[in-house]
Amino acid sequence: MHAAVVTSFDSPPLYAEHPDPVAEGANEMVVDVVAAGLHMLVKSRAAGTHYSPGGTLPLVPGVDAVVRDPDGNLRYAALDDADLGTFAERTVIDPRRSVVLPAGIDPVRIAAGMNPAMSSWVALRRRIAFRPGQSVAILGATGSAGRMAVQISKHFGAARVIAVGRDVSQFAELRDLGADETITFDETDRAADVDVVIDYVWGEPSARAMMSIVRARPDRAAPLDWIEIGSVAGPDLTLPGALLRAARLQICGSGIGSVGAADFLAELPELAEALHTGIIDVQARAVPLSRVAETWGDPARPRTVYVP
Repeated sequence: MHAAVVTSFDSPPLYAEHPDPVAEGANEMVVDVVAAGLHMLVKSRAAGTHYSPGGTLPLVPGVDAVVRDPDGNLRYAALDDADLGTFAERTVIDPRRSVVLPAGIDPVRIAAGMNPAMSSWVALRRRIAFRPGQSVAILGATGSAGRMAVQISKHFGAARVIAVGRDVSQFAELRDLGADETITFDETDRAADVDVVIDYVWGEPSARAMMSIVRARPDRAAPLDWIEIGSVAGPDLTLPGALLRAARLQICGSGIGSVGAADFLAELPELAEALHTGIIDVQARAVPLSRVAETWGDPARPRTVYVP
């Protein structure tokens, strides 16, 4: 079969011949890959920089996909194996880590949307006790996952969503998607009264935002849940200890490890339905897997989805 193969953490994968996968255990199933999304997680694992366990070179990247099982069912599957991913004509899945998809679903749309949408969906459902009527600020709202977080927050009943980003040219679109306010990182004091912050940025911009929000907070005894999901601005953040004593601020992360596989899996059917019905807007483009090397560095929007 053909697959995208990573032979160096410093170079994009190459389209090449690869041995056919073999199911070796009772909970393994060989499936045909229908569509697989190029996510930030995929790129960071292929570069050897992600915090989760990495694979051994050479490896086939891809962390999830819409696949067709031997009975002809379309499934969304998430993979654990760091060596044989979904950027191939066929792969091996654990069917317990997959869900059968509804008839008539768009595989490209699902492959593009599940991973980025899952980040905020699972964070609000599984990492904090989010309640309808609360207010949410999203740092990095102009990114693919951030714009979905705007919609998901509204879907879960947020009374007010503040989208925080750098690219002001996208602010009108974010308002169309449901954001009540759009602000830059220099204006985060306007989010001082929110209940939840979803942070895709981290690093120095998030440190400044956190200090600005806490210092301007009208009631510092009111709980503030700060959920760290991404770190596009840097892996580290330095804060004065006094800031944590000055407000009822709780910082937690949401991702692989902090949320168990069973919790992720339990959310997949409802999330797939939300993507299928258009509750969450998805921007995607299908690309032949044979073009993986030339398209590896393409922008995150529209989301590249490889079709073998």
